[in-house]
Amino acid sequence: MNLKAILTGTALAFTSTMALAETHAETGNPMVGGAAMFPEMNIVENAVNSADHTTLVAAVQAADLVETLSSEGPFTVFAPTNAAFEALPEGAVEELLLPENKDRLTEILTCHVVAANAMSDAISGMIADDGGMHEVETVGGCTFTVSEGEDGTIMITDGQDRTASVTIADVKQSNGVIHVIDTVLLPAVE
Repeated sequence: MNLKAILTGTALAFTSTMALAETHAETGNPMVGGAAMFPEMNIVENAVNSADHTTLVAAVQAADLVETLSSEGPFTVFAPTNAAFEALPEGAVEELLLPENKDRLTEILTCHVVAANAMSDAISGMIADDGGMHEVETVGGCTFTVSEGEDGTIMITDGQDRTASVTIADVKQSNGVIHVIDTVLLPAVE
């Protein structure tokens, strides 16, 4: 390849990156895990760029949910950070990623997904309409309760009475929205 072709390719790549960055700046979409989140990209395409969600991405791959979360949706994903997974009991993540535990992993991950495009203002409205607490049905069959903290932060109480806080809200995607959370949500123990 000659120098002119290399420079032309580099210039095109730089121009494409600048165009995406301008699109990102115009939408006001928050950065997640040090990466720009582009509303024209889907949930999986954006998540793989977040340094804070490598464990979640690995889990989605292990559960064979990449195609599902790349589909049209709409989906609201409550996306736990790497730190949220690290807070689980020692060895829990490694155990869940084993092929023989795929069904349990899938259940846990789909309990982080709602089949709707629910921005934080809509969630806050449902909470207010229901007197301070609103039940949410997830794709995985879990029923969680959402409420608001004193500072207006959306809180999610899972099936084991553990509470997650939304730390970054309203990350728009082409097929829904991501809300970053600080705790892995778990189904009720049967």
